[in-house]
Amino acid sequence: MTGASLIVSIHDVAPSTAWATRFWVEQLDRRDVPCTLLAVAGPWEGPSLRFDTELVSWLQDRQAGRDEVAQHGWTHRATGGGTRWRRAVGAMAARGCAEFWTLDERDARRRLEFGRAGLRAAGLDAVGFTPPGWLASPAAIRALAALGYRYTTSHRAVTDLRSGVRHRVPALAHRPGGALEPLGATVMTNAVGRLSRSGKSVRIALHPDDLTSSHLVDVTLAAIDVALDAGATPCTYRDFVEANVAVGTTVQAA
Repeated sequence: MTGASLIVSIHDVAPSTAWATRFWVEQLDRRDVPCTLLAVAGPWEGPSLRFDTELVSWLQDRQAGRDEVAQHGWTHRATGGGTRWRRAVGAMAARGCAEFWTLDERDARRRLEFGRAGLRAAGLDAVGFTPPGWLASPAAIRALAALGYRYTTSHRAVTDLRSGVRHRVPALAHRPGGALEPLGATVMTNAVGRLSRSGKSVRIALHPDDLTSSHLVDVTLAAIDVALDAGATPCTYRDFVEANVAVGTTVQAA
């Protein structure tokens, strides 16, 4: 894959958020943009994903097309342990969902295996992993590599776990609710425009809570349109990683 890429991910895919996931996918389909669906396999805000047969069937259909299903934690809830600093960062940055931020390798591996087994029980095969809140401990990264995951992501980069190459592509997302919401909307608008005009790749992350504000929805869709109009090629995480290995490049963003 040459040139700039646009990677759109839909976070927190679960039975309780199926309505929001479908809304975002409908908007992306209208723009012919494939997406990466980040699925929470375990019990979060209700039963595990595999028990929602309607959602499972829909995700299977999406995976059979152009979209990708990736793993997004097991319970999507913060765990105990870790230093006071790490707990504070997790609470501030991830709002209680930093499940993999303080884990040692054994516990990380256990939760990863639970999540992968849950997705496979639903007929879904995830090769990539995005930790809730984009936060993972070094031990969790080691566990991902040991278990054979293809890639993982952070807020600032996409990491190819086979080669160790770190593609520096920023993820832009909103912060619904509170004083930071207007700032987040402005940052997304400005950053997508700047990166697109300079021919750099960008990631846009969509969340269920974004739908609490029609303004945030409008801003997000407009940002996607800006990237497309600038010539960015829409793709999934898996396609991005595999294509950039093929051409031997590392995508960087300012």
